[in-house]
Amino acid sequence: MTTRYDAIIVGAGQAGPPLAGRLTAAGQKVAVIERKLVGGTCVNTGCIPTKTLVASAHVAHSARRSAEYGIGTGDVVVDMAKVKARKDAISQGDREGLESWLEGMEGCTFIRGHARFEGPHTIRVDDQVLEADHVFLNVGGRATAPPIPGLDEVDYLTNVGILELDVVPEHLVIIGGSYIGLEFAQMYRRFGARVTVVERGPRVTAREDEDVSAAIQDILEREGIVVHVGATDMRITARDNGFDLYPRDGAEPVSGSHLLVATGRRPNTDDLGLEAAGIETDARGYVVVDDQLRTNVDGVWAMGDCNGKGAFTHTSYNDFEIVAANLLDDDARRVSDRVPTYALYVDPPLGRAGMSTDEVRKSGRKALVGKRLMTKVGRAVEKGETQGFMKVLVDAETQEILGASILGVGGDEVVQDILDVMTAKLPYTAISRTMHIHPTVSELLPTLLQDLSPLE
Repeated sequence: MTTRYDAIIVGAGQAGPPLAGRLTAAGQKVAVIERKLVGGTCVNTGCIPTKTLVASAHVAHSARRSAEYGIGTGDVVVDMAKVKARKDAISQGDREGLESWLEGMEGCTFIRGHARFEGPHTIRVDDQVLEADHVFLNVGGRATAPPIPGLDEVDYLTNVGILELDVVPEHLVIIGGSYIGLEFAQMYRRFGARVTVVERGPRVTAREDEDVSAAIQDILEREGIVVHVGATDMRITARDNGFDLYPRDGAEPVSGSHLLVATGRRPNTDDLGLEAAGIETDARGYVVVDDQLRTNVDGVWAMGDCNGKGAFTHTSYNDFEIVAANLLDDDARRVSDRVPTYALYVDPPLGRAGMSTDEVRKSGRKALVGKRLMTKVGRAVEKGETQGFMKVLVDAETQEILGASILGVGGDEVVQDILDVMTAKLPYTAISRTMHIHPTVSELLPTLLQDLSPLE
């Protein structure tokens, strides 16, 4: 027997549930299918649990620095079991809230199971067959491991498995010097572990400008994290109670107790039966979509990490907004309208918006740049958190802001000031001539933008 719906949503990550809410509010009959955990990566193995751990690590770090502020605390003890329990409770609360919303949503049928296409608009979940004119994919992604000799011979962790640790590793070795790896590196160093980061490329955070990468590495190394770059020929050998990782031929091994592989992710599109629906994917497995997130099959959309248009919670949620606006609001929103933005949650955080310096140079635009060290920001000095800098790039002809890197205390919040102006396509003077509150980090943006120089 086949059950008809107006819409089927495969995956209950960050785009699926809110879309179900909009569609059912419009009177549609909707099925939401989830094979594992409601909330997707963000709620269960991404943003919520990791930033909860980052918060605990920040408290431990601040407690150890308390004497700098004239405060005595005694020895700092990290109870990892309690840290994990706090993380689990917050993540579980968010997940259960989403589950309750879906299960109680009028017009919505919530189905647990593995969805597979049997046709362009026909999906089977176990012994149930569903059909709908509109199908929305929100299936997310998962961690991948590179083909490193010896890796399969040792027990290693991904971003999922490391969240289950309730003890502090003796020596955590992390393969991958990008966002996930560096966040775990700093938090576990602050929990008390020895930490080594091994990166194949010539520097950490390779997508950032060299000055940003260098500053991030300096922040980590100041806390005692060892960083190896240029590890172009890694191999691993198992040993009692751990392993030896050789960054390259002839190098001394890094001996660790726990290994985290944080080298990339892939979309969960390989076991959906997409070929039965004729849905096109690219060479990496991402569903091919247009500027309004439509696939090559009429009536099928793809949102979130599986479409290759972004790998963040905010891009996934914005995908939902774009789909809903086009379908329900007669509002032709497009992916290309959004300004790329994200944050790296080391401490202090990096807030990013728009183009990097390298991207601006490659574009051939005449540009201006302003840069200000956080040591010149009164608010940062008062808080005793003066690492990092602010950098903003401006088009010399249009005066529009092209991009920004805010590495410093509050950088993830300060960059939003710039992001709003960029989206509105206002000139940089919209910030430089605006009076800001003192003492804040944001108040240095006008000062920075009043002192621009040509980008060389």
